Amino acid sequence: MSVILKEKLYINGEWIVAEQYKTLFSPYKHQPLAEVPVATATDVKHAIEAAYQAVDIMRKMPSHERASILERIVALFEERFHEAAEMIAKEAGKPIKAARVEVSRTIQTYKFAAEEAKRITGELIPLDAAPGGENRIAYTKREPIGVVAAITPFNFPMNLVAHKVGPAIAAGNTVVLKPASQTPMSAYFLARICEEAGLPKGVLNIVTGEGRIIGEMLTASKLVKKITFTGSPEVGIKLRKKAGLKKVTLELGSNSAVIIDHNAPLNKIISRCVAGAFSFQGQVCISLQRIYVHEKIYSQFVKEFIEETKTLKIGDPLHEETDISALISSNDSQRVKTWLEEAIEEGASVALGGDMQDEILNPTVLLNVPPTSRISCHEVFAPVVLITKVPSIDVAIKEVNDSQFGLQAGIFTQDINTAFEAADKLEVGGVLINDIPTFRVDQMPYGGVKNSGIGREGIKYAIEEMTEMKLVIINRN
Repeated sequence: MSVILKEKLYINGEWIVAEQYKTLFSPYKHQPLAEVPVATATDVKHAIEAAYQAVDIMRKMPSHERASILERIVALFEERFHEAAEMIAKEAGKPIKAARVEVSRTIQTYKFAAEEAKRITGELIPLDAAPGGENRIAYTKREPIGVVAAITPFNFPMNLVAHKVGPAIAAGNTVVLKPASQTPMSAYFLARICEEAGLPKGVLNIVTGEGRIIGEMLTASKLVKKITFTGSPEVGIKLRKKAGLKKVTLELGSNSAVIIDHNAPLNKIISRCVAGAFSFQGQVCISLQRIYVHEKIYSQFVKEFIEETKTLKIGDPLHEETDISALISSNDSQRVKTWLEEAIEEGASVALGGDMQDEILNPTVLLNVPPTSRISCHEVFAPVVLITKVPSIDVAIKEVNDSQFGLQAGIFTQDINTAFEAADKLEVGGVLINDIPTFRVDQMPYGGVKNSGIGREGIKYAIEEMTEMKLVIINRN
């Protein structure tokens, strides 16, 4: 990527020159990286048709062959590990240390997909449990759904793609992938790996360009049977309304929170909370945005949190020491700046940061933020964290739940009853006890409630969403 590449669309196993191109710039220093194709409506139609024509190929492919292809994808990612990490760092502005973690997780995700391809099973139904069911045998089986449309975000351009492509292949489906406009190169990198791994033509198709046009075509097409989308609530809700009876999985983000009880050991949790708040500039769906601290330890927590945050290094994402780099776009920087100004006008105080350095927003800690402030009740997606004093855990739980989102939340406490109480009362898809909400491993069920979306990812659970259950009954009478 040291020279300007001119990429092509990937449709039906062929690299297609587009009619129009757009220059891709890096978030850091805005250097040109590549010329990216802009797909036309005709290109998208061809991609959908190619995926549909390959459905029978995948449906007939035995699970061990699907698993073998996924295992070869794993091996190729391992061979090209450093190239993949550098690509993420350049196009997403992700610090190289975090980019390497993403590639490692991508490898794990495809490994899990290879394993789960061999474990797609049904169950035996005891029909004789009901009168009239005597001497009948029934079982269920799971079958591939067909064409899966995958729309992915910029913040994990390899691993969140893997969470859609991996289970789709494992289940025997085909895919039309629309990657984020800022991070298309990681998707084309995957296409080359899949080619080399022996994935049949048409199973994976990649179209880049105008998200609104491509998204509407994928959603409207009768050939597409499943939409899996990670992105903003506004776009996700529109897709859901237009999808009709298609299966839909939506992961729409959050303003994730953690509760700090009065007995929490600060020496063990401060660095963890700082990492959760500021990893990849806070551009993580489960980034720690809100911290509710018991009043007994509030002052000490704020002091130690700020001291730890001051140790973070900002700069070029390709430098080994960098912890924080540029946000994905200048528009996002301006948005966050506006939200910060609003919060200050509403009574919030800046305990640290709030300013820019070399066009990079410094890690920012806000205190006394009104819960109605946009920077609190919306997803900030930036290196900004809010710390709030609370008189009790019950109040903290109410504050966490007073949100349109519900992806994951955490609580640090030494009291087992408090932990169980939080697990019962927190209105989220995942509760982390004695950990931050930013924790995720790739085989766990992952998804939220309320405006955080519907459905679950995590390979086993994604496969369930990408297959149809069929019942078979044999009458032996």
